[in-house]
Amino acid sequence: MSSEVSRRRALAIVGFGAVGTIVGGVGTGRAFWPSGTFSAPTGQGMREPASLASSSGVLAVTLRAARGVTLMGRHTQALGYNGSSPGPTLRVQPGDVLRVTLQNDLAGPTNLHTHGLHVSPEGTSDNIFRSIAPGSSAGYEFHIPPDHPLGTFWYHPHLHGSVADQVFGGLFGALLVTGAHEPSVTRDRVIVISDTTLTAGGQVAGVSNAQVMRGREGDLVLVNGQHQPRIDVTAGTLERWRVVNACTSRFLNLRLDGHTWGMLGYDGQGLHAPSDEKSVLLAPGNRADLLLRPTVAGTFMLRTAGHDRGGMGMMMGGGSATSAETVLATVLIGVGTGSAATSWPSVAAGPLDLRSARVDQRRSLAFTMGMGMVFGFDGRPFDPARIDQQLSLGTLEEWTITNSTMMDHPFHLHVWPMQVTDAPDSDPNGPPDWRDVIIVPAGGRVTVRIPVRDYGGKTVYHCHILDHEDLGMMGQVQAR
Repeated sequence: MSSEVSRRRALAIVGFGAVGTIVGGVGTGRAFWPSGTFSAPTGQGMREPASLASSSGVLAVTLRAARGVTLMGRHTQALGYNGSSPGPTLRVQPGDVLRVTLQNDLAGPTNLHTHGLHVSPEGTSDNIFRSIAPGSSAGYEFHIPPDHPLGTFWYHPHLHGSVADQVFGGLFGALLVTGAHEPSVTRDRVIVISDTTLTAGGQVAGVSNAQVMRGREGDLVLVNGQHQPRIDVTAGTLERWRVVNACTSRFLNLRLDGHTWGMLGYDGQGLHAPSDEKSVLLAPGNRADLLLRPTVAGTFMLRTAGHDRGGMGMMMGGGSATSAETVLATVLIGVGTGSAATSWPSVAAGPLDLRSARVDQRRSLAFTMGMGMVFGFDGRPFDPARIDQQLSLGTLEEWTITNSTMMDHPFHLHVWPMQVTDAPDSDPNGPPDWRDVIIVPAGGRVTVRIPVRDYGGKTVYHCHILDHEDLGMMGQVQAR
């Protein structure tokens, strides 16, 4: 791992305008190719990934990570699980056991992370320090707690130094925790949004050093592996959309022309009574559970509005990292015979609120970028031999995370979800706001509360702009 960190750090300090060749989890050298060379058909009916559900308390699956998937109806050399990108949607319930055999048919090592699940970080559970060699397989076993919140999560590789390459290549999938007391809807959809860049021959294109520094964004923004598909909806119905931002660096500011969302919550950390939202901002790694109640037939655009996530100043020649406005899908609403309710459905129980609880420990962390473009926290890049934060099980922590850089950074903590108590995009007087990815704006700060419970062990926190994570913007935390 240390050699990979050194390789990435060396990449960070070479000439910023030069074109690089990345050799990461995709497994072969990929020269930089001109963008916009892949023919991307649009208007296909949106398909959802295959769904695999638990039975009698167990879901046992094999996930084969390999090159060669169909995207937009065309064969490509992108990556996927079981021949698909996104991979199959895994559905479990609280108290279940999820057993995964990960078969690595890539040319380089990989592993598996169940993003957002409150499970053990040790052994064969959500242990991101494992490395599965090419041509081999390994078993994972995740014990879902009986009180685990219901909602939308996802899985993807987390081998440090190759995370961005493998996710950009297409390795990701949705993971749902379902159960009783969920809102009653007409249809429940999984919508995984990703981006990538493909050459005319369907290869995943390489990226320049400048793109890595800013955080790469692909030329193709895909919805369930399709480019600007058509989503057929019927007026007078109620749909739940489980949206996953599986992009490597792109922020999504979701809007559906002429409609308002019913926002159930972020990141699957406990559903609350729906709030009316005209737009929903998702950083890479964020998920949103949304309700859609169409009332009028017609054609409407699902789009992501532009989001300026900052820049690198003179270090990058003044280049910005704006996530541009993009049409994601066409929503075709047909005439229905039903009549939609005038209010959102109720949710049986909302998430825990820690705002008045006693805090046992307060900490301050800072996103930093130093001379030579060293990405890290508190002036230090990631070091696998160093524990950055020691936590005590059974305590409540309050972390204030600051960002002195010129770019927005999404902060992600494994294992223990965070209740946001102070952030620019959170209502301090609103319902409890639980997330596992929170945007820390350039020059800004956020405060979160973390109940350190149930599981000890070593895991990480990091920037979820995955290129930044690979470059060293990550720290290790250990709970005992």
